[in-house]
Amino acid sequence: MTPAAASELLLSIESTCDETAAAVIRRDGTVLGQCIATQETLHEQFGGVVPEIAARAHLERILPVIDTALTQAKVRGEDLTAIAVADRPGLAGSLLVGVVAAKTLALAWNKPLISLNHLHAHLYACQLIEGAPANIYPAIGLIVSGGHTSLYVCRTAIDLEYLGGTIDDAAGEAFDKVAAMLSLPFPGGIEVAKLASQGNDKAYSFPRSMIHDPGDDFSFSGLKTAVRYAIVGPGRQDFASLDISDQVKRDVCASFEAAVVDVLVSKCRRAIKRHRNRNNNPQNSINRLIVGGGVAANQRLRRDLQAAADKDGFELWIAPPHLCTDNAVMGAIAWKKFEAEQFASLDLDITPGLQRGF
Repeated sequence: MTPAAASELLLSIESTCDETAAAVIRRDGTVLGQCIATQETLHEQFGGVVPEIAARAHLERILPVIDTALTQAKVRGEDLTAIAVADRPGLAGSLLVGVVAAKTLALAWNKPLISLNHLHAHLYACQLIEGAPANIYPAIGLIVSGGHTSLYVCRTAIDLEYLGGTIDDAAGEAFDKVAAMLSLPFPGGIEVAKLASQGNDKAYSFPRSMIHDPGDDFSFSGLKTAVRYAIVGPGRQDFASLDISDQVKRDVCASFEAAVVDVLVSKCRRAIKRHRNRNNNPQNSINRLIVGGGVAANQRLRRDLQAAADKDGFELWIAPPHLCTDNAVMGAIAWKKFEAEQFASLDLDITPGLQRGF
């Protein structure tokens, strides 16, 4: 056994959407090797992820990606302690590639298999921040990604209570659809944020849907529609022939981004306040917010959440930008399931699609 393998080692595999990723992670959280194969160029011409193309790309890349991670870590499969893979939520074909690979390797190397919830792993990325406390739980958790916008009570890394989520479009989905209306390059959410930083966020008075609703649900489809009406009005429209100035694009993006962030921040503040002195029992008090998912990399969201934390006096941990997008390093959450002896059997199946209510 090589020196790096003297400690317990975990292989984490991620293939939920359009990133093929693998990482070798030591039990203390040290990443010994990792590899991510992106698919942006494959989906760019379609303006979004095409599930069939994503699945084929995963199939071509999964073994080279795993081999690269193992090679970087200077370990062999036989040296591993366990193999973890995200089995939910995500695209069916993409998930299947990762799960079948993980099950095959677990069988071949006689290693325990651990299944991961991709969303819970996004939140666990906050535990991997340099300087974070040894245990960031309990906390209120906010997931903001392409398909999901959800709030949780996170008692531990693997004990989460769903509070609420989007009833229609997720925040990231709304970003991408607005980008498509404005004919911005793929991936659109990043392009919207770039233009927003140069625009007037008060140029358009877009709705803050459900911001005053006392619950923890979100809605962004009405905002998306409001943006559409602002740039083309009602009725059919060929967005490819849309002729609006660069400044209007910047102002639309800035006003849209402000509306999304206002809702997210408001809902988080209210959830924290509600759980800070839950049942008037200090032992049930939660005064920490953790945030993960692709949209968590948005600079305005990070800035406004920090301002809210400073004002309200709660602790804030947001996943570092490089761990906001899909990756295998956040699969370090598998060590918590390993410690709890929560292993999966070799008949593990995928749970595709969007995750609502849990």
